[in-house]
Amino acid sequence: MRLPVLYIIAPCYNEAEIIRETTSALLSLLRSMESDCLISADSRILYADDGSCDATWDIIKSLTQENKDIHAIRLSRNRGHQNALMAALMYSRGKCDAAVTVDADLQDDISKIPQMVAHYLKGAQIVYGVRVSRAKDTRFKRISASMFYRLLTFLGVEIVGNHADFRLMSSAALDALSEFSEVNLFLRAMAPLIGFKTARVTYERQKRIGGKTKYPLRKMISFSLDAITSFSIKPIRIISSIGLFVFLISIIMLIYSLVQHFAHQTVIGWSSLIISVWALGGLQLLAIGVIGEYIGKIYIETKRRPRYIIEEIIDK
Repeated sequence: MRLPVLYIIAPCYNEAEIIRETTSALLSLLRSMESDCLISADSRILYADDGSCDATWDIIKSLTQENKDIHAIRLSRNRGHQNALMAALMYSRGKCDAAVTVDADLQDDISKIPQMVAHYLKGAQIVYGVRVSRAKDTRFKRISASMFYRLLTFLGVEIVGNHADFRLMSSAALDALSEFSEVNLFLRAMAPLIGFKTARVTYERQKRIGGKTKYPLRKMISFSLDAITSFSIKPIRIISSIGLFVFLISIIMLIYSLVQHFAHQTVIGWSSLIISVWALGGLQLLAIGVIGEYIGKIYIETKRRPRYIIEEIIDK
């Protein structure tokens, strides 16, 4: 039986502090899986440099010269984690039988990759890495992450709970993913839309081996908004429902006011008037903001600009 060619893909952005340690761990894993006859000797590590502004790319280039099993691509500028991931996945398409995406900081438990490959050999086309707990996260991160996944589920987004971007995708899944042409990427929700047979591998999230997180609160909020507005129109429907509810309340209040008028019990209420004005004004601004977010997404999508531009490729 022919052994599958596996690409382990790691997007990088300013990871100069840890990239050598990451490479050592991934190469050791490749050798181990090759010795166990799980993967072909043609398997590779693929780094996708997302326009780093430190020495990350220079280090990666030196690593590719030291070892033929390391390939790399460099984006022309910083395009974000999801675009770097997509660039690497599309580059690996046609070159491998399966690709596993991991974080360069090795917070994903790479010791679970052999289990992913085992599921692939049994017929799974997509294998999700799912966290068993968030005990190592801060209280704020645990609460916000739980709310994020619950909100996406409530809004009708099909997503695997506690799954980030640690997953295996077969060549067939990569071909299917290439058919998705949207610019606003959220791969966690795109993968379930592909279908095919799937499997899950549970793991404990590790601590960063070095460096700083590339997802501060501001980016996390932006990422969440992109996820919601790219995969669900339920927020607009909720606004429509609220609008209908407020309209019905206004009809009731109109009838009540007329009754009070003809009963000569009209009371001029400054407080209630101001509260109503502020409430309706705030609701209108919120509605305009949400609708504007969707219009902005449409505007970006219609331009059909490239999601990324690859500046340099090292595959020898």
